[in-house]
Amino acid sequence: MEKIDFKRTFKALYNPSPDAFVSVEVPLMQFVKVDGEGDPNTAPAYRSAIEWLYGVSYAMKFAAKVELGKDYVVPPLEGLWWADDPRNFVNREKDRWNWTMMIMAPDFITLNIFHSAVEKIAKKLGQNPKSLRLESYEEGLSLQTLHLGSYDDEGPVLARLHDEVMPKEKMDFNGQHHEIYLSDPRKTAPSKLRTVLRQPVKPKG
Repeated sequence: MEKIDFKRTFKALYNPSPDAFVSVEVPLMQFVKVDGEGDPNTAPAYRSAIEWLYGVSYAMKFAAKVELGKDYVVPPLEGLWWADDPRNFVNREKDRWNWTMMIMAPDFITLNIFHSAVEKIAKKLGQNPKSLRLESYEEGLSLQTLHLGSYDDEGPVLARLHDEVMPKEKMDFNGQHHEIYLSDPRKTAPSKLRTVLRQPVKPKG
C-alpha cells in the first residue's frame, strides 16, 4: 500500500525558499481545527488542543488505512495566529494572541471517520474542546518564506513582510498569519527550527 506524503505532493506549500518571500496559490484543503487564546507556552488550552489534534489525526489515519485502503503520513502541525492589535503579534506579546491550531486531513477523510476518531480519543482524553471540528479552508494567493531559527526570532521577518515586501508588491492582508511547523521543538534546537511563515494577500484596491 502506497503511503502518501503531502509534504511531497504539495512541495511548493511545505518547502519554500528561506531567502525571500514567494507567492503561492493555496488550494482548498480540509483541516482538523481547535481555537484558543493566550500564550502557547503556558495556556492549558493550547496543550489540550495539540493533544486532541494529534490524537484525532492519527485515529483518522489508521481508520483510513483499514476502511479505505489508503495510508498517509500525518501532515505537520499548523497554526493561524492573530491579535486585536497586529503589533501584539510582531512584538511577541503572547498573552494577547488568538490562535487556531490545525492539522491537514486528506479529502478522502469523511465526517463519519472524523466523528469516530473523536469518540475513540475521548475515551483517553475526556471531553473534547468545543471548537474541535473538521473544516475546509482556502487561502488562495499568499506570500510565504521558510524561517530558520527560534519562534521568538520571527518578529523582524514579519515586520519586513508587512512594512517592505507587501507595500512593494502592492498587496494587502487577506487572512490570518499562518505558520507550518516542520520541526519538532521537543527534539530540535531553537536555532535549527524550520517554520513556514505564510500570509494570505490580495492586490490593494
